Amino acid sequence: MISFEQFSPLLRAALLANGMESLANEQIIGNFWKLTERMLQVNAVMNLTTITEPRELILRHYIDSLTLLPHIPNGAHVLDVGCGAGFPCLPLCIARPDLHVTALDSTAKKITYVAGTAELLELDNLQAISGRAEELAAPGQPMREHFDVVVSRAVARLNVLGELCLPFLRVGGTLLAMKGSKVQEEMEEFAKGAALLGGDPMQLIDCTITPPPSEDVPDTATPDHHALVIVKKVRKTKEIYPRKYAQILKKPL
Repeated sequence: MISFEQFSPLLRAALLANGMESLANEQIIGNFWKLTERMLQVNAVMNLTTITEPRELILRHYIDSLTLLPHIPNGAHVLDVGCGAGFPCLPLCIARPDLHVTALDSTAKKITYVAGTAELLELDNLQAISGRAEELAAPGQPMREHFDVVVSRAVARLNVLGELCLPFLRVGGTLLAMKGSKVQEEMEEFAKGAALLGGDPMQLIDCTITPPPSEDVPDTATPDHHALVIVKKVRKTKEIYPRKYAQILKKPL
């Protein structure tokens, strides 16, 4: 297990390399260290992540999640659909105490882990809920059209993910879908579906994760990339959506 003295300069260097200087303070770095300890301990008995090397963990989980920050307004109510091991919801809460974040996953043991981690880190701005998105976003449910921002990371193709997420957004809200670099096909197949659900034309942003230089990684290290698909909600979602999950899978919008 890496020590805090080893972890701290790694995270600080990664934050600086990616233009996140404002986050490189003792409190935030300390909380990311607590998150790392907790995650690796739990990961020994429960499959949370295959990434356990600290440098890769910092870049591919923490910095990756934090690339969402410029697209989230101050004080926003944020929903993380399919939060899994707590990404991006936990890094967002650590970095932005002003946010009100709800973590949602259908796997109860992962929600138990996320809730326990938030308690350990004293993240009062996170609540964790176990449930199915298509049920909690149904007409008449309190979470429907409640959120300013919905985020999701590597959960499903856009034509499935969109129907699960857009009903949670208030009019004027934003879906931030973190995808791999080859997302153009998904955007094309979801263009009509996005409009049916009340969304505006999609915007694609390339997010670059820059590895900081180190003794074993030269200055010319290749940056990593992910695609961020942004969908603005401009109309209320019709009450026929979301459909049952089996219907969504069988005939995506």
